[in-house]
Amino acid sequence: MTVPAMLPADAQQQLPLNVLAALEGSRWAADRRYHLAFPGATDRTYPDLAAILTGQLLNNVGDPWTDGHGRNHSKSYEIDVVRRLGALFGAGEQVWGYVASGATEGTIHAIDEAATAYPDVVVYASTAAHYSAAKAARLVRAPLVQIRTDAHGRISLDELRAQLLCFRGRPAAIVATVGTTETEAVDDVAGIAGLCDDLGISRRRIHVDAALAGIPLALLPDQPRFGFTAGATSLVISGHKYLSTLMPCAVLLYPRRPDHPGGEVAYIGATDTTIAGSRSGHTPLLLHWSLTTGGGLETHHQRAEQARRLAAYTHDRLRHLGWPSHWEWPAFTITLAQPAAPLPQPWVLGGDQHTGRIICMPGLRQEWIDEFCTDLAGQTPHPGVPRQRRRNHRRPA
Repeated sequence: MTVPAMLPADAQQQLPLNVLAALEGSRWAADRRYHLAFPGATDRTYPDLAAILTGQLLNNVGDPWTDGHGRNHSKSYEIDVVRRLGALFGAGEQVWGYVASGATEGTIHAIDEAATAYPDVVVYASTAAHYSAAKAARLVRAPLVQIRTDAHGRISLDELRAQLLCFRGRPAAIVATVGTTETEAVDDVAGIAGLCDDLGISRRRIHVDAALAGIPLALLPDQPRFGFTAGATSLVISGHKYLSTLMPCAVLLYPRRPDHPGGEVAYIGATDTTIAGSRSGHTPLLLHWSLTTGGGLETHHQRAEQARRLAAYTHDRLRHLGWPSHWEWPAFTITLAQPAAPLPQPWVLGGDQHTGRIICMPGLRQEWIDEFCTDLAGQTPHPGVPRQRRRNHRRPA
C-alpha cells in the first residue's frame, strides 16, 4: 500500500495552527445561521471552564457512584446533575443515571435493560419516534412494532392497544417520545401506562425519549405529565439540544438503580453499568454549570419562552409570505413546505423533499429568520404539500 505524500487535510497544515483555528472558528460561526433544522442551543458559553476543557483529561469511566482507581474524573458533578434532573422529572432519592454521549445511548441502555430483565421483550415505538428506537431494538435482537401516529403526531393509543393484544403474554418495552423530530409532538405517557394497566401488562418498561422537549416542557406551569409520576421507567434528555453544552451529551435517568449484570471491573475499580466504558468528564461539568449558574431553572424557563416567541414570530413571517407552514405552542419547531428550487444561501431545512422544519432554539437570532424569509420570498413551495390551517395556540395569558 502506497501512502500519498500529502493527504487532503495536510494542505491546511501549511498554515500556523493558531491561524488555522481562527479561520475554522470564523467559518463555523458564520455557518451557524444556516442550521435551522437541527436542535442545538448555542446561547450559553463557559469561559470559566476553558482551562479545564482544553488542558485537563477527565474520564468518568464506569458507574458514576463508584470512583474507580483514578482521580481524574468529575463523577461528583455527574451525580449532582442526575439528582437535579431526577427531581425535575419526579424521581425520588433513589434516582440513578449517568451522563451519556447522546440520547441515542440512553435509549440503547433502556432497551438493553428491558431485554436483560425480559429476554422475550417486544419493543414498541411510534412511526415518528427517533431512529435510535429501531437501532436499540436491533442491537438487542428484539422485535420492533411500529405504531402509527394520531392526528396530533402522537403515538396512537388505539393501535398500541391492538398491537399489545397481538403479543399478549410477552413483556413490552414502549418508547414514548416527548418532542418528536419532525413536529415536536408529545406522546401520552400516562395514557400508555394506563393502557398497560388495563391490559394487565406488569412486565413492562416505558422509556421516555425527551431529548429535545423534556426540560422546557417540565418547566411549564401547566406541564404535560410524562415523567416518573406518569409511569415512565426511564427517561433521557439531551444536553446540547437545549442546555447549550456545546458538546453532544445526554443524561439518562431511572427512578432507582436498575438490575444490571455488570459487576465490578478490576482494571478500572468501578462497576460496569454504562454502555460506554470511558466517558467524558467534561460534559458533566458543562451540564452542571448550565443548570446551576446564571439563575438556574428560572433562567432556563425564560430561555424557553424567548425561543417560543421567536417560533411564533417565524410562523407569522411565513404566513405573511403565504408559505405553507404549521406551528403550535409550546413547540420550538415549525414545519414548512420545502422550496421547489434551491435558495440563494445554503439554508438547512432537513426533512424530506416535501417538508422541512425550522427549530427555534436559544441562540437562533431573529435577524437570521428575517434573512431566511427574504431568500424565501418569491420562491415556490414544493408541490404536493397541503396548506395547513392555523390553529389556536395555547399561549399563556
